Amino acid sequence: MNTINHQDCLSGMNTMKAESVDLIITSPPYNIGKSYEKRTSLDAYLAWQREIIKACSRVLKTGGSIAYQVGNYVDNGKVYPLDCMLFAFFLENKLIPRNRIVWHFEHGLHCTKRLSGRHETVLWFTKSEDYTFNIDPIRVPQKYPGKKHYKGDKKGELSGHPMGKNPGDVWQISNVKNNHPEKTDHPCQFPLDIVRPLIKALSNPDDLVLDPFMGSGTVAVAAAQLNRNYMGFELCHEYIEIANRRMGKEVFGFSEQLTMF
Repeated sequence: MNTINHQDCLSGMNTMKAESVDLIITSPPYNIGKSYEKRTSLDAYLAWQREIIKACSRVLKTGGSIAYQVGNYVDNGKVYPLDCMLFAFFLENKLIPRNRIVWHFEHGLHCTKRLSGRHETVLWFTKSEDYTFNIDPIRVPQKYPGKKHYKGDKKGELSGHPMGKNPGDVWQISNVKNNHPEKTDHPCQFPLDIVRPLIKALSNPDDLVLDPFMGSGTVAVAAAQLNRNYMGFELCHEYIEIANRRMGKEVFGFSEQLTMF
């Protein structure tokens, strides 16, 4: 535990014990030709992802969750939403769909022949009907915090939860671009503000969080900050070095302010 392994995630997960992980959070490559991936045919990519999801299901505990953050595969102007294309693979492994979280951001590529993409998604599945879900740590402020019931048995009492409301399934969070304070040399990292609420809600302190595609170490950083254990796999040694530097700086400093949760 608490290591990032310089290893292919599929071979790495196949050596792990079954049902050994409490939570899986990851953002796999989208097969769009980034520096950390080799572009293949869409069919080959989907077959590979099918094996990854199967391996994730095997190592996930019965009461565990998987949060799979994906965007679009784009091929010569044709856009394929990966959450839709991967959904059936989770169902094949008898994983239970809980939410399709829409991550909305304001900045990105400006398209000329279609509408500019301004969202990606997080697919949340559980392995059983009995699973960890802590809503209180991720509540957001009520729109009308002083609103009260005006009739009935609860007349005069606050109508909303005093700790805040359920954040819903649309999250507006800045993506990590250019001058973002979390930006590293990784070309496509996802923000701590996506990962932290998932860890808070879907795991407990001392649980083990796995990221099969660790990249710049966002999941490891968030897990350590929130008193969870972590492990992950990453093929690029340069990214492991970036993740380790972030651990030293961000875990022991923990100075960032959450923008939403």
